Amino acid sequence: MPSESRRGHIKAWNRATLPMMIDSVQPADDAPIAERLESLRIPLTGYCYRMLGGAGETEDAVQETLLRAFRQFDSYDADRARLTTWIHRIAHNVCVDILRSAQRRASPMDLSVLGEGASANAFDDPVPPGTFVDPMPSARLLTGSDPAARVVAKESIRLAFVAALQTLTPRQRAVLILRDVLAFSALETAQILDVSTASVNSALQRARAELAATSTSSRGLSDEEIASLADRYARAFETHDVDGLIAVLHEDATTSMPPFRWWLRGGVTIATLMGRSEACAHDRLIGIDVNGQPGFGQFRPDDDGVLRPFALIALEFRDGRIGHSTTFFGTEARFAEFGLPDQL
Repeated sequence: MPSESRRGHIKAWNRATLPMMIDSVQPADDAPIAERLESLRIPLTGYCYRMLGGAGETEDAVQETLLRAFRQFDSYDADRARLTTWIHRIAHNVCVDILRSAQRRASPMDLSVLGEGASANAFDDPVPPGTFVDPMPSARLLTGSDPAARVVAKESIRLAFVAALQTLTPRQRAVLILRDVLAFSALETAQILDVSTASVNSALQRARAELAATSTSSRGLSDEEIASLADRYARAFETHDVDGLIAVLHEDATTSMPPFRWWLRGGVTIATLMGRSEACAHDRLIGIDVNGQPGFGQFRPDDDGVLRPFALIALEFRDGRIGHSTTFFGTEARFAEFGLPDQL
């Protein structure tokens, strides 16, 4: 794993500065190498995010992967592996290094982990950073135009799915992502993980069985139906329309608010609380894409009445309704990542 000083440098890099840092240590005629590696940023981000579940760790892992790949590019042999196979092997090793020192993340929807339910003291002490899966902008994780491939990709970055991945061992997690999501062959997956193809096939079988028992799917709703539900939710939220909220929420819907332990169950209960909340009386919701699903940036008036970033909201869908909403407190600084302004 990178040292603390190296991690500090990694966090300071971004998409624009990495090529410049590469140029500062390599001849200018190597620029095409940097461009080839940079073109893989989105698939690498998708792999690292599914493996790690955290926004900060993902950014660290991708930056470290690209820098290692550039410095080691002389060792790449196109006759032995595709470039994407070679660089995913580097990314996997970086992720494993990070996972060795990180606790397993819980899902915002995994209420059993929170333990305290909707008790009054659930807001007293936030859980430690890294406990929950972080939301991510869809644009940082999705690439390609093939409709069928995008359906699979969107399903595999949902918060509930990424959280379910965290319950697998790192090898099972990696095999399932590489084989079922990124469509690497068994042989390529074995090369990435430095194991046998038999080991890959065995781990994939176990991973599929584990996920079948824990994961849920939003399939069954078209993109138009999902967008309509989100729009109706936003209108009802802003107008404090309790009946409107009840109409779009699943009767057994849940809501949670990381990093706090507070959670609530029941569509009617949630709608009544939200519709009558004085704290949200003048809030506004702006639609965004979060983890392949509709979500919102929630803006709240400051002391001068200016609407400022307050929290990111992610939605999950089930049986034709909204099955879960997650309000991520402490995410004001991330609004720009989702294309949101700093005020309305």
